[in-house]
Amino acid sequence: MSLISIDDSDPWFAEFQACEKLFREIMEQFTARNKHPRASQAHAIISANVRIRLKQYNRDIQQLKNKVDDALKLRTITVNEAERRTRQIEILESKEVQLKKLYETRSNNLASSRASLLTSGRSAFADGGTTSWAADDDDDDDKPLLDTQVTVADLMTQQDRVLQEQDKSLEELCKVIARQKEIGQTIGNEVDHHNEIIDNLANHMDTTDESLVNRTQHIQTITAKDRTCGYWIVIVLLFICIIIVVLIP
Repeated sequence: MSLISIDDSDPWFAEFQACEKLFREIMEQFTARNKHPRASQAHAIISANVRIRLKQYNRDIQQLKNKVDDALKLRTITVNEAERRTRQIEILESKEVQLKKLYETRSNNLASSRASLLTSGRSAFADGGTTSWAADDDDDDDKPLLDTQVTVADLMTQQDRVLQEQDKSLEELCKVIARQKEIGQTIGNEVDHHNEIIDNLANHMDTTDESLVNRTQHIQTITAKDRTCGYWIVIVLLFICIIIVVLIP
């Protein structure tokens, strides 16, 4: 698998940071919404903005996950890098769950006050009509409730998808570890075989060295004997010559 250098200049990390920035903006929207009364027009407008940003946050997370899958298929990133990015995406998803729970809690509080809003709206209509912002706020109260129901179903589906992807990643990781284990065992067997060959060569070299030493000593002994025999032959010849000279008158 090809290896590449991973740094902050990767476009994926820029999108990841943008997603984190969007999370902070949504939290700021929640803080700003709490400063206004629940029945106010500003509260309804901020709620609509929060709902839109939550959907955008979900789309951004899905895009990050798709890009990790595509990069892994194209082998532009390693398996370890893909797992690291997946863990970062899971952190974003946990933040998304936090945002949705916060949004659902606020929506349920709005639902509890919906009866009083409807009562005040009917009385205002009986007195001669109601203001446009009250009607808009009533419509906005219905939408968060519907969105909450849809969000819970989407959240459960998304959690199942995350679990399935995690299981798939774990299976791939197990396969990689199994392959590495087989490779390690094969390398170990080869090393043991080569060690046996080296031991045999060492024993053969020791035997050869001993044989060379013995033969060298034998040759030196023979050489020394050859020199002694020559001296004795010369001595015998000289002795014969002396006898001949003495015997000749």
